[in-house]
Amino acid sequence: MGQQHDHEEPEFDIKWADGAEHKEPSARARMLAARWKDNPPGPVPFRGEPEGVGPRRSSWMSTAIVLGSVAAVVVLLGWVNFRAPY
Repeated sequence: MGQQHDHEEPEFDIKWADGAEHKEPSARARMLAARWKDNPPGPVPFRGEPEGVGPRRSSWMSTAIVLGSVAAVVVLLGWVNFRAPY
């Protein structure tokens, strides 16, 4: 008779992991720290404009476009129902 092995994986103890004194940074954090050690990034404005994007329309213009589109659809549906034979 052979030796019986327990093939169940050990349960991960989250309390034990959270209680660790030292937490290792992620691979991305280590990579960025190494890259920025010799060449730190420049300042970036909070929510800066993405490159290649033109100026944004004002909110009233967007609202007018949406309401105009809805009105056009309503008129079109009304015209189709008016012309449909009963």
